[in-house]
Amino acid sequence: MPVKNRFAELHDAITAWRRDIHTHPELLFDTHRTGALVADKLRGFGCDRVVTGLAQTGVVGVIHGKNGGAGRVIGLRADMDALPIEEATGATYASTTPGVMHACGHDGHTAMLLGAAQYLAETRNFSGTVVVIFQPAEEGGGGAKVMCDAGLMTDFGIEEVYGMHNWPGMPAGSFAIRPGPFFAATDVFEIAITGRGGHAAKPHTTVDPIVMSAQLITMLQTIASRSADPTEEIVVSVTSIESSSKAYNVIPGSVLLKGTVRTLSAEMRDLAEARMGAICAHIGAAMGGEAGLDYNRNYPVMVNHPEQTAFVADVARSVSGACAEAPLVMGGEDFAYMLEERPGAYILVGNGDTANVHNAEYDFNDDVIPMGCSWWAELVERRLPA
Repeated sequence: MPVKNRFAELHDAITAWRRDIHTHPELLFDTHRTGALVADKLRGFGCDRVVTGLAQTGVVGVIHGKNGGAGRVIGLRADMDALPIEEATGATYASTTPGVMHACGHDGHTAMLLGAAQYLAETRNFSGTVVVIFQPAEEGGGGAKVMCDAGLMTDFGIEEVYGMHNWPGMPAGSFAIRPGPFFAATDVFEIAITGRGGHAAKPHTTVDPIVMSAQLITMLQTIASRSADPTEEIVVSVTSIESSSKAYNVIPGSVLLKGTVRTLSAEMRDLAEARMGAICAHIGAAMGGEAGLDYNRNYPVMVNHPEQTAFVADVARSVSGACAEAPLVMGGEDFAYMLEERPGAYILVGNGDTANVHNAEYDFNDDVIPMGCSWWAELVERRLPA
């Protein structure tokens, strides 16, 4: 089964939805216009139930199969939010909101799931129930967790859940997936370094937090190189250094370091936090100052469930002829929270030779739409056979 004919017919309409969303991007939980558009479309498709306001602006549509919805319930999720980036694509449908753009393709994800919802509501060629989930605040807000905490899985009876993300650099419309850990945990940290400031000509009268910072940054790299098993994946990055002084001749009293830790297992996550705490405490003490660590666990590791992964890979092969093994990704994805709640899987669909995501020149490839919609629809019809 290649691309379903219905999606070839709907391609122009879905593209128009996508470009409309692209022109009006919204951040985090403020996806008011996008959520209203989604809810209006779902009602127009004849969904059996449309619920708004989950996680503030999230939208859920319920579509019963031809047997009235009795039986299994599966969830399909798309994200709706944009990024705080000034667009540089030059597209005729470019963002009209200064400093905000759809630089990750969530506009495409939303449009493709809307297209699939229209087809499923028209055909009802399945048994059981499909719950289409349109989530705000994937880009740092943890919208998936907020929706789950609000009762998404229990209130709608969802038994399995599935997600998709476009991937630049993969051939347009191709698919890739892997079982087990897939996207990394994305923890963040701040280290407040306190010394004793003074004149730069008299360093012996100070406790220099700049030197302490340099020692800390170097030592933090030993977590990956000397503390972690070399076969494990771990990244510790200091991404910001802020001094309390901007003068040339002043040794500051304090420095603030910020950064991120990426891991693909609970063991490495625990190791990173523990080692960072020990390094901060001992370097601070050794140099006569203090280095206080504030470590915050953000999105967890996203783990694909083996049986569901094998199933959706087979669906992808039926749509495109192949499904590659995806690489491990050290970026984060809050769909991880949904996969902690229910079994399911997350797949990549190729965006072609385009700028990478989170780039001012990125744009979702509209040629991918029929393939993505067909994968959603075929997933439902195979998982919930009529």
